[in-house]
Amino acid sequence: MASSARHDSKHGSKKVIYAAAAGNTLIALTKFAAAILSGSSAMLSEGIHSLVDTGNQALLLLGLHRARRPPDTEFPLGHGKEIYFWSFVVAILIFALGSGISIYEGIHALQDPQPVGRPLLNYAVLSLAILFEGGSWRVAWQEFSAVRGRRSVVEAVQRGKDPTLFVVLFEDSAALSGLLVALICLLGSQQFGWLWLDGAAAVAIGLILAGTAAWLAHETHGLLIGESAGPEAAAAIREIAAREPGVERVNEVLTLHMGPDFILVNLSVDFADALPAGEVEAAVARMDTRIKQALPDVRRVFIEAEAAQSESPGAESPTPGL
Repeated sequence: MASSARHDSKHGSKKVIYAAAAGNTLIALTKFAAAILSGSSAMLSEGIHSLVDTGNQALLLLGLHRARRPPDTEFPLGHGKEIYFWSFVVAILIFALGSGISIYEGIHALQDPQPVGRPLLNYAVLSLAILFEGGSWRVAWQEFSAVRGRRSVVEAVQRGKDPTLFVVLFEDSAALSGLLVALICLLGSQQFGWLWLDGAAAVAIGLILAGTAAWLAHETHGLLIGESAGPEAAAAIREIAAREPGVERVNEVLTLHMGPDFILVNLSVDFADALPAGEVEAAVARMDTRIKQALPDVRRVFIEAEAAQSESPGAESPTPGL
């Protein structure tokens, strides 16, 4: 998400996570109760899925809490990347626990298919779970839509810097898909006597979780390593620096997200040779202030006075005409 479109990420992220955690806790309890009473493998997989999701929300809240810790001597730029680390852990847990256990349980059920007892109980639990999960998904979608603007969902995720928003949205989307699969397979098993459908549903739920985890891991991986603020932010910074009197050339613009709302900027600027040292210092201070005013997520700006040079391979390309 472009840093110019500032969003209250802390409030929005917590709202989404709390809504998802509350819904998943209730859903997990009802699913496990139904699985014990009915012997349904699909329902057991769904219970495991909801339990994993509840644990994931706790990890995301832990990440948000740790990310707010102030800078110190060991971490002078703060702890903002904690949320990226814990979001990556969530993706791994979805794959290892949610997907792995569901697929294992499904294969076990396929080897020895058994009739599912108390179908009405399962229908009631699945219907309530869809209702609760749908409410959580709606909250996540509203927060995500407020941030993505006119971008497509895929583009917004790829360019998003607050993983808590799309992690919960992905989890809830996978949960709704799994619930629908379980409901359809339960109906098929009851109507046509296809006992293998229960195990097949558990495997399908596991595959849905595996796909979700793979995409989440891919997206959070880039944030964890260090993504730039994007070409729009780099172009805006370059334009601000280029307009400063005494600046002959902006050599290089480097940006790095240290957290969802913390951008680090490094500028290489060629000042006029005749510019006195005092005016260079004043120009640096003005650029620092103007960049932070234009891009509120920019927290630290480092400006190097260097002669014009070829841009390094890591430099963010300027927009044509700047």
